Amino acid sequence: MKIMVCYTGSRSSHKALELAIQHAKTFNGSICLVASMEKGTTDEQEEINKIEEVHQEATEKVQTEGIECEAHLLVRGLTPDEDLVQYAKEKNVDEIVIGIRQRSKVGKVFFGSTAQHIILYAHCPVVTVK
Repeated sequence: MKIMVCYTGSRSSHKALELAIQHAKTFNGSICLVASMEKGTTDEQEEINKIEEVHQEATEKVQTEGIECEAHLLVRGLTPDEDLVQYAKEKNVDEIVIGIRQRSKVGKVFFGSTAQHIILYAHCPVVTVK
C-alpha cells in the first residue's frame, strides 16, 4: 500500500503522519511525504528550505519505524490542490492522509480549501486528521 501524506511540518500534518505510520505498519505500506508550491522563485527560498528540512526530519522518523519513505516538494506551476491530486494519480497512490484545520464557513468561501479539493477529486480514499 502506497500512502501519500500532505506534509508541511504543521501540527495537523504531524498528526496525519502519525496516522499514516499506523496504516503503513498495519498494511505493510510505504509513505510518500509531499508538499506543493505554485512557484519556486528566490522569494520563496526560505519556505522551500523549511519544507525540505521538515521532510528530512520526518523521513528519518518514518524510516526508524522500519517503513520505506520518500519525500517530494512539488513546484510544477499548478495550485497546490490540483498538484497534489494529480501527483497522487501519477504515482498510483492507494491512500492520501491530510491534516485539516478548523475554519469558519466564511473563511472557506473566500479562501477555498485545499483539503476539500483533494477530498472531492482524488482517485483514492482520503483520510483527514484534525
